[in-house]
Amino acid sequence: MAVKQTLEFLTNLRENNNREWFNAHKNWYQEEKDDFERLVTDLIGRVAEFDERVKYLKPSDCIYRIYRDVRFSNDKSPYKRHFAAYICPEGGRRSKLAGYYLHLEPDNVMLSGGVYMLESDMLKKVRMSVYANYDELETILQNPDFLKYYNGKMVASEVLKKVPAGFPSDFEGVEYLKFKNFMVEHHLTDEKASEIDLVSYAADAFKAQYYFNQFFNYTIENE
Repeated sequence: MAVKQTLEFLTNLRENNNREWFNAHKNWYQEEKDDFERLVTDLIGRVAEFDERVKYLKPSDCIYRIYRDVRFSNDKSPYKRHFAAYICPEGGRRSKLAGYYLHLEPDNVMLSGGVYMLESDMLKKVRMSVYANYDELETILQNPDFLKYYNGKMVASEVLKKVPAGFPSDFEGVEYLKFKNFMVEHHLTDEKASEIDLVSYAADAFKAQYYFNQFFNYTIENE
């Protein structure tokens, strides 16, 4: 995949996020969309080598639409500024399991994984699993292969101010119990993403997070 050209298209889209520009450059969009689909196809195959549950996925199962839902947003820009795919067992982007996320955006190329937007009952069960199996989770987070791509810590887009009821405030991993989602992220510069074999690099990074995802999926699938 020519990542440099894809990022160039997305840069132009960011600067001209309107239907007139998009329709005038529909062929360019289609070229980059097709290129991204080929990348995701190859990446599914590579991920399936260590996580066979994704081998039945198609790119259409995983790739998010570029069109934004602006009904409840103050930002009425009609198009997303990125290409993204979620390679995950049991439905790809529609799955509730922990999986492998690829995000291509100018100045924000990212490989990520984990669980996001958990329902309240499941969030409680995941927090309990983190509490009860913290040593196992820390072993995963500190694994040398994992540390090569991630910094040994989880990240969250939403965090509680206080420790949830029922958990001790002196617990070693107490900050994680405040998380509403449990993810890891690895960021690449546009230059590096354009120079490397992104499929191979992403596959290696995703392989390193396999046991991290399995930690959460065990709880989710055995509720």
